[in-house]
Amino acid sequence: MIIILGLGPGDPRYWTQEALEVLREIREIYVRTRRHPAVAALPPHLTVYDFDAVYAEEETMEAVYERIARAVLELGRRPEGVCYAVPGSPFVGEATVARIRTLAAEAGIPVRIVHGLSFIEVVLERLGLDALDGLQIADAFELAERYHPPLNPDRPALIAQLDSRTVAADLKLTLMNQYPPDHPVTLIDAAGLPTARQETCPLYALDRRVDFTPLTALYVPPLTRPGAFETFQDTIAHLRSPEGCPWDREQTHQSLRSNLLEEAYEVLEALDADDPQRLKEELGDLLLQIVFHSQIAVESGEFSMAEVIAHVNEKIRRRHPHVFGDVQVSGVRQVLENWERIKQREKSEQGQWASALDGIPKGLPALAQAAAYGERAARLKFDWSDADGVMEKLQEEIREIAAAGPGRRAAEFGDLLFTLAQLARHWGIDPEAALREANARFARRFRRMEAIAAAQGRRLDELSPEELDRLWEQAKSEEGSETSGAIKET
Repeated sequence: MIIILGLGPGDPRYWTQEALEVLREIREIYVRTRRHPAVAALPPHLTVYDFDAVYAEEETMEAVYERIARAVLELGRRPEGVCYAVPGSPFVGEATVARIRTLAAEAGIPVRIVHGLSFIEVVLERLGLDALDGLQIADAFELAERYHPPLNPDRPALIAQLDSRTVAADLKLTLMNQYPPDHPVTLIDAAGLPTARQETCPLYALDRRVDFTPLTALYVPPLTRPGAFETFQDTIAHLRSPEGCPWDREQTHQSLRSNLLEEAYEVLEALDADDPQRLKEELGDLLLQIVFHSQIAVESGEFSMAEVIAHVNEKIRRRHPHVFGDVQVSGVRQVLENWERIKQREKSEQGQWASALDGIPKGLPALAQAAAYGERAARLKFDWSDADGVMEKLQEEIREIAAAGPGRRAAEFGDLLFTLAQLARHWGIDPEAALREANARFARRFRRMEAIAAAQGRRLDELSPEELDRLWEQAKSEEGSETSGAIKET
């Protein structure tokens, strides 16, 4: 027999009647750790053993838990069995318990659970919270190892076992990938004892204190403005429901095509303007289109948003074996070459022939498409060795277009633009963005020319070429730019 007994949150007054009966009947007890206040209150007739040494002897927590679980299993094989005690409740934050139960089931050894009050109940009392109001429970160690917290920021979260400043520092960085630095959080220590204390501070200051203990928990309240992905999905589903909006209900994948393209271009404009505030807004508008399409798919039984995310997440992890596997790479070029090989293998496994150019949208603007084709070819080493080689090709294309007759000029002009796109790629320039910026500069300066002429009571079509040139230079000078955007200079 294996008895697993919960010692409660710390104060022995929280022990259950069943726990007291068991403690009176047994003569020895094995505790996971003595670093829990309830251990000192165990009846004096008990011989107490602990597993604290295992924590120092093993390199990972997984190894610690496995070793403890197997030790308890062997003790349970004895005629007298074993009583194994854990802090709080056996089913809250006790990885050894799940492992013991699995091993015991395989060995045919019965397990008796003696429940104990967890830290959660006493923390909820201090904070005045109801656990059914969307409370999320997480482990500080597990969150500290992540890069983004798996938490809904519109719901409260309680994070347990924040036992050191090191863990707090890592946890803070993880949480700040979702919550603002000044988001208020509350530390609660020893909630089940008379010495309990709590303190609220901004998230960025979480690791400035040093008095963390195994009984320290962190409460993270919801964001002041709803910002969870799930909340947004609910909003869109509501709009599409019978209680929602007539216009939204009428939309289909096809009717939203132009909206998707328009929002994507507005994101590009925000990027070109280097405007973070506008980018935030435009990314939201683009996300609206993605969630809208996914909701339509859910209603049609095509797929869900979870499937969309699962598919792209699996693909990204599969194509980054140097991050999520044991593949070694020497640099970016090898990363891209591996990406193409993995993609080709995936297609082959599905019985499909694949070109390295697959996946580049046919509807891309021509200049962006040219750069994308060149990038894909370069991943397979079909490329010039450096920008000087592209410059030589560019000179060749200029000579060819100069010598071309009317019937060949369009083709040669296309070759020239394609080569320019590859030169931009070698120089680390986005040719589509560069052209959009040049267009914007020209439009801005040309409108200024029109304004200057209008202030003089004249129109541009009334001016001589020399006067137009002077206006252009004035517009450039007022803008404070030395980069020429005049057609005659490009």
